[in-house]
Amino acid sequence: MKTAVVWLLAGMLVFTAGRLNAQSRQPEWQDDLVNRMTGTWKLTGPLLGVEAHHTVTAEWVLNHQFLRIHEKTSEGAPESERRYEAIWFLGYDPTSERYVLHLLDIYGGRFSETLGYGVRDGNTIRFVFEYPDGPFHTTFRWSPQDDSWQWLMEQKEKGKWSTFADLKLVRAATP
Repeated sequence: MKTAVVWLLAGMLVFTAGRLNAQSRQPEWQDDLVNRMTGTWKLTGPLLGVEAHHTVTAEWVLNHQFLRIHEKTSEGAPESERRYEAIWFLGYDPTSERYVLHLLDIYGGRFSETLGYGVRDGNTIRFVFEYPDGPFHTTFRWSPQDDSWQWLMEQKEKGKWSTFADLKLVRAATP
């Protein structure tokens, strides 16, 4: 009798856990603008006054809840270019109705502790990061005319806004 009760309880636990897991799983996040960033891109443009040459790959991860954007200095970049690597996680919070952007890069935890929050306006998503040393804006703007992206980054120092980077992404040629 005890064995039957144990098996019944175990079966109910497995059944209940399976149902809770199925119910708690978020449906895939769908976003027509963010989806246009998937793929491999060549990134160029001034970053702190110096021309940058990066490769960017973007793909959906974590049950299609985030677009993982991997940015890295291109292999063919000039030797004089400062090497950089970052992974961004771009998601959406339907409760607050805003985008979230997590940035993890080679500079460590200090800057990765601050999330960027963004809102969409047409083909543009503007993120605001409230870093300990001042606000920072990152704007992703898609151009449907040539299927490219602009990443405009601006920082506020001593009360004045300045351009940190003005980068263009064009699709990388597929071999």
